[in-house]
Formats: sequence, C-alpha cells, structure tokens
Amino acid sequence: MRRFNAFRLAAVAAGIALAASGCGVTGSSSSEAGGTSAAAEGPVTDLRIMVPNSPGGGYDTTARVAAKVMEETDIASNIEVFNLAGAGGTVGLARTVNEEGNGDLAMLMGLGVVGASYTNDSESKLTETTPLARLIQEPGAIMVSKDSPYKTIDDLVKAWKEDPSKVSVGGGSSPGGPDHLLPMQLAQTVGIDPKDVNFVSYDGGGDLLPAILGNKLGFAASGAGEYIDQIKSGEIRVLATSGEERLEGVDAPTLQESGIDLVFSNWRGIVAPPGVSEEDKQKWIGALEKMHGTPEWQQALETNGWTDAFATGEEFSTFLKEQDERVANVLTELGLA
Repeated sequence: MRRFNAFRLAAVAAGIALAASGCGVTGSSSSEAGGTSAAAEGPVTDLRIMVPNSPGGGYDTTARVAAKVMEETDIASNIEVFNLAGAGGTVGLARTVNEEGNGDLAMLMGLGVVGASYTNDSESKLTETTPLARLIQEPGAIMVSKDSPYKTIDDLVKAWKEDPSKVSVGGGSSPGGPDHLLPMQLAQTVGIDPKDVNFVSYDGGGDLLPAILGNKLGFAASGAGEYIDQIKSGEIRVLATSGEERLEGVDAPTLQESGIDLVFSNWRGIVAPPGVSEEDKQKWIGALEKMHGTPEWQQALETNGWTDAFATGEEFSTFLKEQDERVANVLTELGLA
C-alpha cells in the first residue's frame, strides 16, 4: 500500500462525470457486423480474462462472475481468469497492450485503471486497447469495521472535520481511481479541504479488506459488492452509499438521505488487446451479449448490487475515450498526471 495526501482536488474532481451514461444493450451483434459468432454455433472455447489487481477485488469478482455465467449457460467453456496485479492495474494494462493481435485474451477494467494509467505515468493507455463491452456501474460505499466507534455517517463526518489528519481513509484504487475520488469529493462536500485528507491506497479490494476488518482505517471507500459477504455477516458496517437510490440488500442510507449532497458511481468493462481481428472482436462481443441476456447474469447484478450498464460497439468506444480524456484533464489540473 502507499499513502497519498491529495491536494487541489475538490473543485476539479466535482466536474468529472463518473457515472455511466445510460444503460441497455447497444452495438451490433456478430451476424450484423459481418463476423462469425462462435457463441451462436456453440460454446466459445479457451478464452482468458486478465484481472489487473489482486484476488477478491471488484474487478476480480466481476470477471469470475461473468466467466461462471458464460460457462453455466454454455456460452463459453474452459475460461481462464487470472490475476496480474501491480501499479493500480497498469501492469495488466501494459501486458494487454503488448499482446497485440491476441484474440483469446481480454482484460477486466474500469475507472480505476483509467486514472492509474496517468498517475503511474504508464506508457500504455486504454485508448490503445480494443473496447468490447461496458458491463456494470455501482455506487460507492462508506464502510467501517464492526468495531469502529462510528455508528452513522454523521458520527464519522463530525470526527473527520475535527481533525482530518487523524481519520485515515482507505481505498482499493490508485489516486485518480474511484476509491480515491469518492472520499475526496465527500471531503469537499462536507467542508474538509481535500489536501488534508489522509488517503491510503491499496492494490484492489482484496488487499483493502484486511485493513477494514482489522479496524486499521478510520473508514474505507469502495464498492459494496466486493464486501457483500462481510456486510451481510455484520463484520463490515456500511454508513452510507453514494448512489441516487439505496443499494438493495444493504441497510444503509444514501449520502443524499443523510444531508450530504453527493452522488457518485463507478463502472467496469472489458477490453481486448489492440489489433485483434474483427472475427475475434465479434467472438467476444457475441459471447458477452448472450451473457447479458441470461437470467443468471441478471441475478448476479442483483446479488452484487450492480447496476446494468451494458454497452458495446461505438457507444462503449466513445464512452471510454470520453472517460480517458476527462480523467486526464482532472489529474493534470491536480498536478498528478
């Protein structure tokens, strides 16, 4: 992990549009695009999905759930999901870009990798990859351990405002990622100078979890879906969520309900290396479209507290370019890129 004291963030971060813009199936199917849909002829075989952070995090959960659904519904078989953690996801990003033309490989990614590509000064950029599909979006959650003295979001904010330096904030993303931007925007909204926030960065939710459970942080900001088992068991207490509506299955108010005027969402998608053939691109998109249409995937959305944000084709490609540009502009303003 590494410690990061943010500065000059508040006014700039508030301007970035982080929520996915609209939901629903978009883009062309394999047959419409002129490719051959392997998913239509039978299960696609030997696909590999790279997770660019540690096991147990949001990317990892999303990738493994997607693979499980595709295998259970005979859309694909023999899918390998593997982790290649490091530098906020940019180690995996570099591997993806370097695998040019490999049509069997894809990487699960999201807003965190976009930010990390700039804050870690990565030579590889997401704009070099082949966009396949945006899968989900989800609100953030403000969480503490069951042993935390903070029982409500008001308790936390009161203590945080009294001495921000003494309330450490943990997140499973690098500076510029969603787990970093959420607490910084929260600080600004409640009247705390973001430069005073004591932010501790972990390489994914799997690494963040022990710090939450061990009460080593004042609070954590991340997606609730990564910790749903611990939330249901009572080991983690959610003080508030950052969506427009309450998160189903999580007994916690929204920030807005709590009198804090902030709405924030994260998103996740999947990309392939550059230079893949149109046939391989449509192989992936066809399989993902079929997955999206299954009852099993719809149940997975509900179980994990994810909002359907499925998009393929030009919509996802355009969205990814816009997110890359916006994050780059924000981090440049902050002096972080």
